[in-house]
Amino acid sequence: MPFIFGQLVIGPPGSGKSTYCKKMSEHLGKLGRKVIVVNIDPANDTLPYECKVDVSELITVEDAMIHKQLGPNGGLLYSIEYLEKNFNWFLGKLNFFKNHYFIFDCPGQVELYSHHNSMKGIMQKLQAAGFSLCAVCLVDSHYCSDPGKFISALLLTLSTMLHMELPHVNVLSKIDLMASFSDKLPFGLDYYTEVLDLNHILEYLQSDKLTAKYKKFNSAIIKMIENYSLVSFVPLNVEDTKTLIKLHQAVDKANGYIYAAGEERSVHSLLACAVGAQTDQEWLGESQDKYGA
Repeated sequence: MPFIFGQLVIGPPGSGKSTYCKKMSEHLGKLGRKVIVVNIDPANDTLPYECKVDVSELITVEDAMIHKQLGPNGGLLYSIEYLEKNFNWFLGKLNFFKNHYFIFDCPGQVELYSHHNSMKGIMQKLQAAGFSLCAVCLVDSHYCSDPGKFISALLLTLSTMLHMELPHVNVLSKIDLMASFSDKLPFGLDYYTEVLDLNHILEYLQSDKLTAKYKKFNSAIIKMIENYSLVSFVPLNVEDTKTLIKLHQAVDKANGYIYAAGEERSVHSLLACAVGAQTDQEWLGESQDKYGA
C-alpha cells in the first residue's frame, strides 16, 4: 500500500497555525504538489484557505455546547472524541482525494496533544490507513522574550512530542516580529532555535524576585529538558520564501516524503534544493541579521 503524506499542524492559540496552513499549501502548490488542507478544528468558522475537508460538517463546538450543556473547552474535547468515534466518516472524506498531500489544521487547545488521547487515536488510525504524518508544532517567537515563558514553551513542546508519538518538527513562528522586542532578548536567535545551554537562562530566572525562590525546581526542569535532548526549532516567517523552503524540507525528511519514489521534479523544486545548499549555521546567521534577533 503506497503511503499518503501529510503534516499535522498543532500549537497554542495565536501561534499562526491557520495562516501557516494557507501559506504552506500555496508554497507546496507552486512546487507542483496537489495539496489538500483539512480543518480538524470544530471551533474554527473563519478559514483563510480553501478547505476541502471540514470537521464542522460532522460537528461543531457550538453544537456540542448546546446539546451536551458544555462549556467551550468541554465542547471542544467532546467534538474531538466524537470525531474519533466517527473516524470512518472522516477517512471516507479523505479518500476522495487520492494522490494528494494533506495539511491538517488542528485546534489550539494544547491539552489535546499533551495528555488527551483522542487526537492521538485519530492520528494512529490515519497511520494504520496508510498515512505517513509529521507533527508541525508552532510556538510564537514572543515566548523568547521572557525566560519563564520560553521554559514553559519547551516543556509543552517536549510533552507533546512524547505524547503524540509522531515524527516532530518544532517551529518558532513570527520571527519577523522579533525585532520589535529584541531589547528583551538576552541571546541570539540560534540560542532559541538550537536550545543551547539552558543554564544560561537559569541565571536570568534567578534575577527575577518572583522565580528566584524556585531555583531547585527551575534547575530540575531544565535538567529534564536537556536530558531528553529532543527539542529544537526551525524559525519561520510565512512571508519569507526561504524560511518556508527550509521548513518544508525539514518536514519532508520527518514524514518520509523525501524518500518517496516517482515524485515529479519541477524547476521550482530544483531551485528549492539549491537554496537549501547553504549550511544551517550560515542560514541562521543570515536570519539573525535579517530579523534583528
